[in-house]
Amino acid sequence: MTTLVAVRKDGFACLAADSLTSFGDLRLTDGMSVGKGKLLRVGDAVLGIPGSSAHGGVLASYFARLKKPPRFRDRKEIFEAWRKLHVALKEDYFLNPKDEPADPYESTQLTALVVGPHGIFGVFSLREVFEFSRFWALGSGRDFALGALEALYDRLPTAREVAEAAVAVACVFDKGSSPPVESEVVRLVSGRTAVKPPPRTPGTA
Repeated sequence: MTTLVAVRKDGFACLAADSLTSFGDLRLTDGMSVGKGKLLRVGDAVLGIPGSSAHGGVLASYFARLKKPPRFRDRKEIFEAWRKLHVALKEDYFLNPKDEPADPYESTQLTALVVGPHGIFGVFSLREVFEFSRFWALGSGRDFALGALEALYDRLPTAREVAEAAVAVACVFDKGSSPPVESEVVRLVSGRTAVKPPPRTPGTA
């Protein structure tokens, strides 16, 4: 799969990704293919989508067709953008929306990290949208990256350095991720900074 990491810190946000593509047990490492990496620019935002490599081409085609790219300013706008995307995926790109029988809605069959001037967001297969205060990670190396993010967030000075370091750690341990690391940085509007959660009281969840 992959490792994707989003970080916001000191007025900037960064999206970073590894560079491995695989076909089952076959690995296509960096430099063996010609083309773009795993990050997709959409207007003033950057998207990262783990999972099938088909997602990248489909989303690049879809967003290129739009007269005006979505702005991804908040959870509501991202949800509406993904709702419209889901219709197009079914009608124009032949999406198979079937997932678990108990799911309440059709699946869009992809998850994504969205990093833009208004923050960092995660979008999941049933079009659930979450905004993250400091960082998040997706992909097969997610757990390794999240541990690194928690340890390194206050130790490294910039969003890019934190994000790239977390992906690099995931590449050490996750068989589905491999260097080099690519990253994109955007400036948050009005210098928006991360909101650090209050410390937990011992013995509470």
